[in-house]
Amino acid sequence: MDGGTDGDGKQAARARRIAAWHRSERTLAHGPAEGRIADRLAALALTADDPSYGGDGWVDVYGDGVVEELERRVATLLGMEAAAFFPTGTMAQQIALRCWAGRTGVPVVAVHPLAHLEVHERDAYLTVSGLRAVHPTSEPRPPTAEEVRDLDEPFGTLALELPLRDAGFVLPSWEELVAVVEAARERDAVVHFDGARLWECTAHFGRELPEIAALADSVYVSFYKSLDGISGAALAGPESLVAEARAWRHRYGGQLFQQWPAALAALAGLDRELPRLPSYVAHARVVAEALRKAFTAAGAGWSRVHPEVPHTHQFQVWLPYPAAVLDEAGVRLAEETRTTLFRRWQEPGPPGLAMTEVTVASPALEWTAEDVTAAVDAFLARVRELMRRDG
Repeated sequence: MDGGTDGDGKQAARARRIAAWHRSERTLAHGPAEGRIADRLAALALTADDPSYGGDGWVDVYGDGVVEELERRVATLLGMEAAAFFPTGTMAQQIALRCWAGRTGVPVVAVHPLAHLEVHERDAYLTVSGLRAVHPTSEPRPPTAEEVRDLDEPFGTLALELPLRDAGFVLPSWEELVAVVEAARERDAVVHFDGARLWECTAHFGRELPEIAALADSVYVSFYKSLDGISGAALAGPESLVAEARAWRHRYGGQLFQQWPAALAALAGLDRELPRLPSYVAHARVVAEALRKAFTAAGAGWSRVHPEVPHTHQFQVWLPYPAAVLDEAGVRLAEETRTTLFRRWQEPGPPGLAMTEVTVASPALEWTAEDVTAAVDAFLARVRELMRRDG
């Protein structure tokens, strides 16, 4: 295997993976890890040269200038009164929940146990703000209106992650989302959307961003998860809430001296990637079907593409092999054929099963179903070779 248990071994394995990915001539999806600093700086310089991004202006100081322009742009795109830029989505979310708890007087958040707030933010809502969570459901899907309505204790905020990433980037139907929001209103609760990936939800809902965002009292969006930005997020909502959030942003240490690189990259992503997202979602369905059929034809045993028809341009793939074997097979495929099919695998579920997330973006648009099938066959051949070698 390419791994190692010590720090040097892990760094060597990472360098090998990135080198293999970077040299690939065909890649199902690029990730931020293989981007060279010089390449990202060159792309940022091209963005700065475009007058529409204010490249002739001064760098921002504590969030003015190009950062303010980005905030105005996001508020307009979402149909909200105002928006504030944050260095991280975690900070944006925590401040939003804190502000709403103060306004509703109820420090309880109704949230899915697989949501980012619960899984990836180190209990910040509890340890930093003293809030508490209740779970409408533990099923790996968005909560239903009945589950929200039937919660047996009061809650001040319903936080909905759209899409619910750790359940497979899944979304409710539009009618289900409307019903869930209405159920929260019946409970006198406000609604906050964890919309880190809200940008790519329009195709599934058949609605534009302002109509989707209008269901919520506040919305958080990310600039790097779907838009190829460097970092950063925004919290959008009523002017009074955003003003309060700016004050808490300063208290939380998020009032950075200069943020123009992240703001420029975000503006470029809104112009370049946002219009392409519906095409990515459509092609994700082609890729997912091709993967599912290829695994079945190759006799891969228990395998899953989840959801079978992706709700966004991202979905899960599950295979019955150790993650370390799948990682090594992927690196060998890239090194030997200059083709990158999958990236890192993990084992978050039952023993003997590994999962990877697939993101279909511009590099994948040139892949046909036949291309996917050929790559799967080559990948599985290396998996089986490694399994035979390891006994």
